[in-house]
Amino acid sequence: MKLKTEWIKQGFIDEPITEGIDLQKEIRRMAEEKNAVILAHYYTKGEIQEIADFIGDSLALARKAAETDAKIIVMCGVHFMAETCKILSPDKLVLCPDLNAGCSLADSCKADDLKKYKEAHPGYQVISYVNTTAAVKALTDVVVTSGNAKKIVDTFPKDAKIIFGPDYNLGSYINEITGRKMLLWNGGCHVHERFSVPEIIKLKEEHPKALVLAHPECKGPVLAIADIVGSTAVLLKYAVEHPTEEYIVATEAGILHEMQRQCPDTKFYPVPPEVSEGSIGCHCNECDYMKMNSLLKIYNTLKYEWPTVEVDTKIAKKAVKPIEKMLELS
Repeated sequence: MKLKTEWIKQGFIDEPITEGIDLQKEIRRMAEEKNAVILAHYYTKGEIQEIADFIGDSLALARKAAETDAKIIVMCGVHFMAETCKILSPDKLVLCPDLNAGCSLADSCKADDLKKYKEAHPGYQVISYVNTTAAVKALTDVVVTSGNAKKIVDTFPKDAKIIFGPDYNLGSYINEITGRKMLLWNGGCHVHERFSVPEIIKLKEEHPKALVLAHPECKGPVLAIADIVGSTAVLLKYAVEHPTEEYIVATEAGILHEMQRQCPDTKFYPVPPEVSEGSIGCHCNECDYMKMNSLLKIYNTLKYEWPTVEVDTKIAKKAVKPIEKMLELS
């Protein structure tokens, strides 16, 4: 995805602003003035989470925004999340601070490729992770999150023919704990793919009493040594309910901001990734795409009410159905 030439020419991203302006205060002022709701994913920068009306996982944020009377939704996350907001709130203006903020996981499954794969496997139903484009959701029977994937899969007959995608690690984990043999799309998150057992063992040696929290997008060996496996919301909830523990956290480091805010006396140790030669797209244990969101971009997005995110009407009508199906089953 490329930013529109007009956006770059007009300098909206790097437009000079009055020296000394309080961006956080100005963003909140404009949000109230324009009846806008600001959503921030757990993986965005802490300063962005601090000015958001709601922080959380992608689907939870989209649903929350749909419940408000806000006219404008500012999705501080990545592009597919803004698409999901538009699908659930078609009459609202949905803004994305940087259209270049993509997702390696969503990009690993193109709609055309999934369509061909479905045609090659007649009789199979498609379960898609929420981290997908609107076009992929339109080809899906039911959407799942990392938090409800097992529950949704369990509603299918044991002999059901299922294609699960695009996250191979999540699908493999669900196969293991359910005894299923779903066909798995070979996609992955560039951040979670890089967490490794050796790095966790090093931290365990330094902090032997710490529990390991891991997101199911991590590889199987990492999940095998984790004490708690779950979505960002599940990991946060566990930490809040057990604040006297110490934690080694194997997920994108942005979640530590909210963990530390809710558990100020708890010690959290982020797992560094295993760095391979020539690797790109990730610094430390952070998602470069999420970090493309900035206060200045949010300020300009609200000021100019641009760039907007639109979803083709025909695709949106199809894409909302698997989301509604998930809500029925969960």
